[in-house]
Amino acid sequence: MKTKLDYYRVFYETARYGSFSLAADKLFISQSAISQCIHQLEKDLDTKLFHRSRRGVTLTQEGKMLLPKIENALSSINQGETLLAQFRHLHAGSLKIAAGDTVTAHYLLPYLEEFHTRYPHIRIEMANSYSSNLLSYVKEGKSELAFVNLPIVDEELTVTPCLTIHDIFVAGASRKLKQSYTREEIAAEPLILLEKNSTSRRYVEAQFQKNRISLSPIIELAVHDLLLQFASIDLGVSCVVEEFSKESISKGTVKPLNLTEPLPARAIGCAYLKHNPLSLAAQAFLEIITKKGT
Repeated sequence: MKTKLDYYRVFYETARYGSFSLAADKLFISQSAISQCIHQLEKDLDTKLFHRSRRGVTLTQEGKMLLPKIENALSSINQGETLLAQFRHLHAGSLKIAAGDTVTAHYLLPYLEEFHTRYPHIRIEMANSYSSNLLSYVKEGKSELAFVNLPIVDEELTVTPCLTIHDIFVAGASRKLKQSYTREEIAAEPLILLEKNSTSRRYVEAQFQKNRISLSPIIELAVHDLLLQFASIDLGVSCVVEEFSKESISKGTVKPLNLTEPLPARAIGCAYLKHNPLSLAAQAFLEIITKKGT
């Protein structure tokens, strides 16, 4: 069953070639089918579109009025089909990610580099903030994927753990450390912690609260790397993510404190809307992360 769009394609090719037979060859259908389509279109529009003669066909005045509109419409359709093909093969489009500075620098950066190498025509858009704000970006459509500190529970989102991390305490290289520290002893140290509105800070405080221990930092910072720098110059004991501090520890600028009861591991996770299908770009990015993580 032919649609009105099929009729307009036939009309366009017939007008273009001025011949039923040439239009038939172009569209790989019979000349009779071309004639029937034109007849039906003229009937539907209640307008004569072509003058017929032995030498071919020419547009009527009404046909000349219609042709540029059909030409523009078919061109737009072709452009749309081409654009969809580019998206399907990841030759166009964008990847919108929300993540904190620390997660971006210490975790996502190599994946972003690999994604860009594989799909150089996909535009990468980044938004940076705290985990709670990052989730809002996803819900508001500003980002498709948010990489956040877990745990997070939200019925609107699918949250997939990507990287296991461990919270540890570090001090400067010149500081003489005990063999091990209880949680009470850690709490008594001059602590340097992230700001209270960070998920990491709330998680660490919650673990100490299980032992009815409160943490009272002497310094609060917004950036993870500053925690390492402040500890390295003996301004206090910083709570950091071990996986993001390996370089500083290996260089000896900071050294970890051994806890008699280490803090439980947690995770960095990827959050996205539960009922919205992910774009092909987002799927490809998650596939890179998944394969690298296995």
